[in-house]
Parts: sequence; structure tokens; C-alpha cells
Amino acid sequence: MTSELPPPGFLRRLGAMFYDGLLLLALLMMLSYPYVWLTGGAKPGLLVKTLYQLYLLAICFFYYTGFWVRGGQTLGLRTWRMKLTRNDGGPITWAIASKRFAWAWLSLLCLGLGFLWVFYDRNKLAWHDRLSGTKLIQLPKRRT
Repeated sequence: MTSELPPPGFLRRLGAMFYDGLLLLALLMMLSYPYVWLTGGAKPGLLVKTLYQLYLLAICFFYYTGFWVRGGQTLGLRTWRMKLTRNDGGPITWAIASKRFAWAWLSLLCLGLGFLWVFYDRNKLAWHDRLSGTKLIQLPKRRT
């Protein structure tokens, strides 16, 4: 008989977001080196600046969606023993991961209200969870 753990709360999600944020920041800094080398530190034009911002956004996109599609866990989620699943239990597809990524940006751009929604939602779902048909589940501690 297995008892299902309660869904992760805000602080656990925040811990995973912080951990992923540090890893992503390091990745963005490392992958920005070619841009800095090519521009020589000079102030770029609007087109180059826009392309660079899209490049950074693409890195963020593939960091999150790639991990979600390949097992449902970013490094932060794995560290905090959480996993992303579909509400119906099926696998996370690229389409679902993309939708969740886009809605997560909306959750963030609304002053983080989409993330804070877990305090009010009876199932502890953020806006991007609800809108993408996904949920975070708490994984049990490993027995060693």
C-alpha cells in the first residue's frame, strides 16, 4: 500500500526555482562568451541585441523543456524531490512543455502572482500548471 505524498508547496517550489536559477545563470554566462567575444564589449545595435535576447530565451527554453520532456525533472526539481507530470499521468511532450514554459513566463510577468497562486489553489497548482495540464508531485525520500 503506497500513500501519496501531498503536493509540494510554495517554499519547496521556490527552493527548486532558486537552484535551477543558479544553474541556469551559470549556463547563460558560459554561453554568452561567444557574444561578448564577437562584439568586443561594444554596444550592439538593436538587431544584434534582439537576436542575443532571443538566444538567451532559447537557452532558458531548452533548459527547462528538455529536462521536463526527458524525465520530468530539472536539476532543481530532482534535488528537491519533485517531478513534473501530466494531470492524466501521461508523459510530458514537447508541446506540453512548451505551453508550460510560456504560461510560466506569464505567471512571472504578473509580478509572480501565477506562482503565488499555490497558496490559494486547493491542489497547490500554479497558473502555468493549470493552463498546461501539468502538476508537480512530491517524491518520497530514497531509502539507502
